[in-house]
Amino acid sequence: MKTRLNPYQAAPQGIEAIMGLENYVQSSGLELSLIELVKMRASQINGCAYCLHMHHKDALKAGESAERLFLLDAWHESLLFTPRERAALAWTDALTLVAQTHAPDADYDEAQKQFSKEELTNLTLLIGAINVWNRLSIGFRIIHPDEQKSVGNKAYSKDPLN
Repeated sequence: MKTRLNPYQAAPQGIEAIMGLENYVQSSGLELSLIELVKMRASQINGCAYCLHMHHKDALKAGESAERLFLLDAWHESLLFTPRERAALAWTDALTLVAQTHAPDADYDEAQKQFSKEELTNLTLLIGAINVWNRLSIGFRIIHPDEQKSVGNKAYSKDPLN
């Protein structure tokens, strides 16, 4: 796979704006482990290798277990996730696949039970943000560092985003 372009260089002000949203979400009061689960789940749905590579490491640093990360793709069938996490994951699935799901009332109702209005808004902003990152990474074929090493890709020097 060949990288198409570096969006950080092509539109630094746009990336800065997305980073502002990212920083807001990180300090919004949502649990760090929940933030990372949502980022992982949306990235699984979208098939974003770069974001999965990044966020599995961030999730482990946030105290997430490898077992739960392995089961995240089958969260519907696992009892390892709390009701709050399950509501967030259902909302993540619904909004990441919004063209197919149209954000079902059942998912919204469950999210409302688990999150305050502010938290639900922040969760929705988080889902939107990771979907933007996924689209940048996939659209411009940004290669995650381990793949870059294994294929000897020279598209970027040390950091594939700089």
